Amino acid sequence: MGRSAEMVPVAPVVPETQEFSPDLCWLLSRASYTLTTELTAGLESIGVSPRAHCVLTAAMTGDHTQTELARMVGLDKTTMVVTLDELEAAGLAERRPSSEDRRARVIAVTKAGKRKVDEAEAIAERIRADVLSVLPKDEREVFLEALTRLVGGRLSEPVACSQTVRRRAPRV
Repeated sequence: MGRSAEMVPVAPVVPETQEFSPDLCWLLSRASYTLTTELTAGLESIGVSPRAHCVLTAAMTGDHTQTELARMVGLDKTTMVVTLDELEAAGLAERRPSSEDRRARVIAVTKAGKRKVDEAEAIAERIRADVLSVLPKDEREVFLEALTRLVGGRLSEPVACSQTVRRRAPRV
């Protein structure tokens, strides 16, 4: 399964990645940026962003307040409010009063939101399969397990830092 004509890379491909192979930060950053860009392009066809998809998917796992959802998906409160406003306006999610705390709102995914998540998952799965297809089958599971251990363990939380670390497109 190849890339469609609409998913042409914006930045030139860097063929000498061997030069950077010991630089884990560069490799993970480059992979994340490229994969996120491809996922964004894929989800544009159904009118949803990767962030909205992530929030909807997390909201479907139970009764979560917007503060809990923000923590779960790694968004700041302002970005979560903007995202939920967009999801509500599109009819994909609703803020409902919490049965446990009258001041809190639980985020509920609508039927339309659930359909959108299903569509988004199909697109994301096609992209994941295409990306992983460059690895031999026996290496795919090992790669994903190792990356999951890193993200769930040593790289699960950022360390305190005096400078703000910004996420941006890598320079090429």
